Amino acid sequence: MIATINSHAPLREILPAARGWARVSSIGARSFLLEAPGEFDLAAQRRIWALSQAVRGWSDIAEIVPGMTNLLTIFQEAPEDPEAVVARLLEAWDNAHSIDLDGKTIEIPVHYGGEHAADLPALCDLARLSDREIVRIHHEATYRVFALGSAPGFGYLHGLDPRIYMPRKTVPSLKMAKGCVTIGGMQTGVAMLTGPNGWNSIGFAELQMFDPASPTPAMMAPGDTVRFVPARIEL
Repeated sequence: MIATINSHAPLREILPAARGWARVSSIGARSFLLEAPGEFDLAAQRRIWALSQAVRGWSDIAEIVPGMTNLLTIFQEAPEDPEAVVARLLEAWDNAHSIDLDGKTIEIPVHYGGEHAADLPALCDLARLSDREIVRIHHEATYRVFALGSAPGFGYLHGLDPRIYMPRKTVPSLKMAKGCVTIGGMQTGVAMLTGPNGWNSIGFAELQMFDPASPTPAMMAPGDTVRFVPARIEL
């Protein structure tokens, strides 16, 4: 699960954003979201991973949810002094030393183009690149799994080349197929479910990424390295 904000829960910013500071917001009575300052980069995520390890050991924690350069901390009970919780989280952030996770390498065969690449022409227009250039740029990159969420087994991947960033759709595709290889903003991923999806599809992967019957259902885990390997290119 990735740290996302429930639109029905009141969110109160306790510490305003400032240069070099983490930002903490309350979500309801028991949850606090710490957002790392700066860019969505690996350095920030490594500190989030370190913070996750530190906070996980607190006796009053019900659950922690690491996200993309943020951490959602859910307490067992609503704290009497929210400001003290904020100070505690910020102190833990300040003391969090960057760590790296010893992940595995995953290769995902991709059928680029074809019937599942409905958004490739629009990406070509936006990037002013040919479809072959976009495919090459996408599969030559190396990606890191920052967090899981959105759908069971879905990995938020960092490492997409800025030349092929593409905003998420204002009107989602109503029935994007499970397995579509997609780009959303500065991230790429593989759709875990068939249904509405606001990311942009450029290909398809048949590899099963989530198996609920397995002892480890999700193929990806934070810290893993991902490579997309062209199995077929149909342009």
